[in-house]
Amino acid sequence: MTNKRTIAAAALAMALTSVVAAPAQAAGKEKCYGIAAAGQNDCGNLAGTHSCAGQSTMDKDPGEWKLVAKGSCEDLGGMLKAEAKKRYEAEKRLNG
Repeated sequence: MTNKRTIAAAALAMALTSVVAAPAQAAGKEKCYGIAAAGQNDCGNLAGTHSCAGQSTMDKDPGEWKLVAKGSCEDLGGMLKAEAKKRYEAEKRLNG
């Protein structure tokens, strides 16, 4: 029983560490859309077709994003969320 409690306590500690560390990692970063290689996105996309990192299926999909240093997105050839969302909505109207 003690072993199960130790494992459970360790799992809880890891989960709490992840929750606390996530905002610290994102400080000084911004989401940059349209720069991720296939399978290299950081999380869910604009279309809502997936919600996890590593699930993009094409290079430089304008709906996929990666975290980059704040202020570097456009230099990398990407778009911030507002621009990416406008582009996504426009394409959706044209193709929908």
